[in-house]
Amino acid sequence: MAPSLRSLALIPARGGSKGIPRKNIADLGGKPLIAHIIAAARAARCFANIVVSTEDAEIAAVARAHGAEVPFLRPAALAEDATPSLPVAQHALAEMERLTGTPYDALALLQATSPFTRAEDLAAALAKLAEGQSESVVTVAEEKSKHPFRMKRVVCGDRLINFIDQGFEDTRPRQSLPRVYRRSGGCYASLRRVLTEENALVSADCRAVIVPEWTAIDIDSPLDLDLARLVIARRDT
Repeated sequence: MAPSLRSLALIPARGGSKGIPRKNIADLGGKPLIAHIIAAARAARCFANIVVSTEDAEIAAVARAHGAEVPFLRPAALAEDATPSLPVAQHALAEMERLTGTPYDALALLQATSPFTRAEDLAAALAKLAEGQSESVVTVAEEKSKHPFRMKRVVCGDRLINFIDQGFEDTRPRQSLPRVYRRSGGCYASLRRVLTEENALVSADCRAVIVPEWTAIDIDSPLDLDLARLVIARRDT
């Protein structure tokens, strides 16, 4: 059995979302959106700490109420619209190591906008990382409806060309196309050195945990939130 890693679960939750105002605490199935990923992380039972990084006092209070730690508030400079995930993760890692006095072996970034992420998939990702065969593990779902062989680009104003050159129109049935996968958004887990030495969130040496398609709904727009609410309603009937 592979040794366990002392891992930090990090859930970034900025207060200034534009597409859905106050998105991270929007109601989904009677709970704030962020509560779903917190519950999955707690149920996975593979994290030394589950921390929410936010600059927003209300989000911090909601996160604490649902069982996450918020031992610091994120600096405003790391909570802007265009702030990438890497410096947010590096800041949280440094703060938690300062507060606990002990380095972590790994960090897993979990997205509040992926509310159907399952505890067993988080545990599988951390177990795979602990095996020592790779430096990063990411959850992915098979992409069935938008295959890249059927994607196009528009160049020179209106000229239509393939995104991937395989003949202008691939007319093969979907089942005969090569399988492709997209990030589910649920988990990006990496060894500590990837963040601190490679200055990356995910290493080039990365493995996949394949998750069910329905768990990979990412809440980015009001339509996404409506879809998630429909999934919850059907699941609970």
